[in-house]
Amino acid sequence: MAKATELKRELQRLVRAIVDDEDYSVETIDWAKEKLCALKELKLRGKRSPSLKLLETLACPEEFRCPLSKELMRDPVIVATGQTYERAFIQKWLKTGNRTCPVTQHVLSHTILTPNYLIRGMISQWCKSRGIELSDPVYHVSEEAVTESDREHFLSLLEKMSSTLSEQKQAARELRLLTKRMPSFRALFGESFDAILLLLNPLSESRLQNGIHSDLQEDVITTLLNLSIHDNNKKLVAETPTAISLLMEALRSGTIEIRTNAAAALFTLSALDSNKVLIGTSGALKPLIDLLAEGHPKAMKDVASAIFTLCMISENKARAVRDGAVRVILKKITDRMLVDELLAILAMLSSHQKAIEEMGELGAIPCLLSIIRESPCARNKENCIAILHSICLNDRTKWKEMREEENTHRTISDLAENGTSRAKRKASGILERLNRIVNIVHTS
Repeated sequence: MAKATELKRELQRLVRAIVDDEDYSVETIDWAKEKLCALKELKLRGKRSPSLKLLETLACPEEFRCPLSKELMRDPVIVATGQTYERAFIQKWLKTGNRTCPVTQHVLSHTILTPNYLIRGMISQWCKSRGIELSDPVYHVSEEAVTESDREHFLSLLEKMSSTLSEQKQAARELRLLTKRMPSFRALFGESFDAILLLLNPLSESRLQNGIHSDLQEDVITTLLNLSIHDNNKKLVAETPTAISLLMEALRSGTIEIRTNAAAALFTLSALDSNKVLIGTSGALKPLIDLLAEGHPKAMKDVASAIFTLCMISENKARAVRDGAVRVILKKITDRMLVDELLAILAMLSSHQKAIEEMGELGAIPCLLSIIRESPCARNKENCIAILHSICLNDRTKWKEMREEENTHRTISDLAENGTSRAKRKASGILERLNRIVNIVHTS
């Protein structure tokens, strides 16, 4: 319910922005669609769960329970040793590379799964006699299915994160691989109050001792990224003490691989509005902007995505402007680096007064006009003309540059005729103002 409430709140804000703002962006529509789809998926999941919860509370015969999940089976299958398991859980066991029977530990002569109709019929009869509707197994199959052995292994790895350095490294490496490959291990972090703290423990200790091992730091930061992909973990990770500060430290001083993954983690976490506020107030925009300024090709896309998402709330726009985002972004756009993504950020910042003033002072107009002339991308042209419109309205001295551009290349007229609907509106507004200025000059 908490997740649904958060999604509804974000969707409400985005829809309000679309309805109330005549100059809403395409990115805002895309974000609204994503939130709507996530809300739909959450609703569908909710409809599938009641009968499952009821069944788990009933004391069913032991032979009806899957040895792996300890839950009532819906789709029992027989493996080569003759043991019966729930299809979803034994498939997961085999998918991770195991070739033994979990109960007998004997090597399986083959991995063919044979439906156990006898047990299924008995389970069906047992449920029917108690007025329970057995859910369709297809609804129960989930990549996030967790076995008892998974849980035990997970806890043992977390325990090692507070052990010797060699055991910490081994556990961190394995947690990185497991959270990348298996959604169930990402979900497990949400079940334990201190699981994320235990994961971060080696980095917190190393920081106090002034000696972080880069391979250990990389595995822990990447694990944090992996588990942040799980929607239910986003709030938990961001609100874990030291999590954001350790990501910021990784942004400043890690290898380029570590810094890239730290930026990607902040981008993933910032999907929630509450996390945007938390990350912004923590001061994470400054190291993100510094990393963007360095221009590492491997890191730039994740960094730009994180900055863009964080700046969807007004207080983070102000922070980004204060931390030097405008100068850095304009320099990269002038150098034709990551133009699409950085123009989208610049367009978003153009609603901030200080950002517009800085763009004018830094000579953004020639750069933006050249992109309108050269770029085949309609969205880039739209973002450029929207920024130019704001700059010119803020500083009347810039109209001269616009008039010279129009006289020489007809750049603005072309966009008023052939651009997106928003680009046409902005270009037409500029042309009307230019014509008014010309008429005033002629009259005087």
